[in-house]
Amino acid sequence: MSDQTQPDPVRWGVLGAAKIARDRIIPALTASPWCEAVALASRSADTARETAAAFGIARSYMSYDALLADPEVEAVYIPVPNHLHVALSLAALRAGKHVLCEKPVALTAAEAAALREKPAHLRFSEGFMVRHHPQWPMVRSLIRDGAIGPLRAINVSLTIANDDPDNVRNNPAFGGGAVYDLGCYAVVTGRYFFEGEPARVIMLEDRDPRFGIDRQASAILDYGDGRQQSVSIGMQNGASQRVLLIGTRGRIEMMAPYIPSPTEAPLVRLSTSLGLDTESVSVLPTEAVDQYERQVTHFARAIRGLEPELYGVEDAIAQMRVIDALFASAQAQSWRSV
Repeated sequence: MSDQTQPDPVRWGVLGAAKIARDRIIPALTASPWCEAVALASRSADTARETAAAFGIARSYMSYDALLADPEVEAVYIPVPNHLHVALSLAALRAGKHVLCEKPVALTAAEAAALREKPAHLRFSEGFMVRHHPQWPMVRSLIRDGAIGPLRAINVSLTIANDDPDNVRNNPAFGGGAVYDLGCYAVVTGRYFFEGEPARVIMLEDRDPRFGIDRQASAILDYGDGRQQSVSIGMQNGASQRVLLIGTRGRIEMMAPYIPSPTEAPLVRLSTSLGLDTESVSVLPTEAVDQYERQVTHFARAIRGLEPELYGVEDAIAQMRVIDALFASAQAQSWRSV
């Protein structure tokens, strides 16, 4: 961060030893001068103890309630399976803890609405780390400044290869599937760059006969005034990630919008060509950063009152309304209002 305010680290507890916690969030907490991981809980005492020891975390607990009762823990990160997010977030908030919860925050908007009981002095945010990577506000500033003219279309491609029957993302009871795991990123992309909510959506999905999850989906999100977003997501494909933003006078391509390298600056390409036979593309300067560290640092500084809370409960509920509409559209095979 640019200011020289002396860090007053927020003391964090981690509720679970999921892969994303081990690989991304705990290292991010360690790297941030504004954060300190002081406790970790797991349903397995051995897992809690071993994971805490591996990261130099002082205390381990074999139950989430025990960690939530720890008076030294100020904030918690929740990486448990999707269907447990709301219940555990509410338990943490009732225990007086700030909450950073992994995406998607819930399985429905109605579930997410329960988070409105959050005490006003506590912070809550859904964990979309991508919004904290500097390439995202840079691209939005370009759009606001008219670099490509009024934004008319957004195309999103996001696919991974995951057909592991033991992976929670392939379990429908746990909130698995392409829309919850990948489509949520596509939805947040449209909402971020169009700076609003879609009016209606339509989606076609293909379900895996083994797992019962939506493994492939294509969607159109209508933002009104001719503004459209097209989405292609898949759980059992070759890996891909692209965002293409098309305006009336050019386009911006984000080549690694969701999982950029923390050591190599992601490529962002700007074209203001109006003819396909006069193509001219320039590469825009970006930064190589750990977007997870940026996320937890922002959240900690918001807790300390040094930054505004950018994405709170209402943002998470709005996000889930779109996902609800996508599922309803696929079931009805028709447009659905958001």
